[in-house]
Amino acid sequence: MCSGCGDTHVLLCDVALLRRVDTVAVIGSALAAFATGMGSRSIAAAIARPATTVRGWLRRFKAGAEMLRAHFIAWAHALDPELISPLPKSSPVGDALEAIGAAARAAALRLGPRPAWSWASALSAGRLLFNTNSLSIPSR
Repeated sequence: MCSGCGDTHVLLCDVALLRRVDTVAVIGSALAAFATGMGSRSIAAAIARPATTVRGWLRRFKAGAEMLRAHFIAWAHALDPELISPLPKSSPVGDALEAIGAAARAAALRLGPRPAWSWASALSAGRLLFNTNSLSIPSR
């Protein structure tokens, strides 16, 4: 516990998400499969995770997709002001994943290579599937 503020502070590495056991790469692969039309049971079988766990990830991501899209587009533009925003797709989930990809590419070009899902964790402070709208959008 911090003697200055009384809170507990935790450093989260970029392969993890807050309150999730699985790595961001595993969760990200499930989200990408979901965007292609796979259902939660098929995804769960493919990644050897419980269907209820995968269903929870997908519901959480879908519920926050618009906020996540805005968050990652803001990061993409902060990292690359010349970036042209991705055009909207047919679904909020697809748009959010496209924004994550744009931000990850911009971050890798500006700050150095790392896996896209690691950038997704880092740029969301581990809150990719968190039940809050407290994502910190960068200012210019």
